[in-house]
Amino acid sequence: MRPFFPFILAVFFTGGVYAQQVPVVKFEALEKVISSKSDSIAVINFWATWCAPCVKELPFFEKVHAEHPEIKMLMVNLDFADKLDKVIAFVKRKEIKSPVVLLDDIDYNTWIDRVDTSWGGAIPATLIINQKTGQRKFVDHELHAGELQNLIDAVK
Repeated sequence: MRPFFPFILAVFFTGGVYAQQVPVVKFEALEKVISSKSDSIAVINFWATWCAPCVKELPFFEKVHAEHPEIKMLMVNLDFADKLDKVIAFVKRKEIKSPVVLLDDIDYNTWIDRVDTSWGGAIPATLIINQKTGQRKFVDHELHAGELQNLIDAVK
């Protein structure tokens, strides 16, 4: 889905936009974001509107996004693409400021291992990457207060 890749990079690397857009992307576009090189820390969270633990941890990502604009945050929604309106309404209602994309690639077995080989597919899941050194942390459980910051600090 080549046309969306520049948009993802623009949203991802500029800290988002106020009137939140939710582009629908294929995994190949996301993979380019995961493998990009820069001097930044990237935090990529996989979540869904129907996942209670995912929704519960969203404020932690929003807090880091607000307090640390140098950290590149990307919230990857896993609802089905035909639920885009629901996702946009959810993002607006929850006032999510972190960049959000909806991943339209339902053949999970083709891309889960490309995110992290330890991932069994459970959500919420979070990948933290030091894009300069390549150091990574991956967790596939609900984060609790302070845990996200600790994981970020571990890759610095």
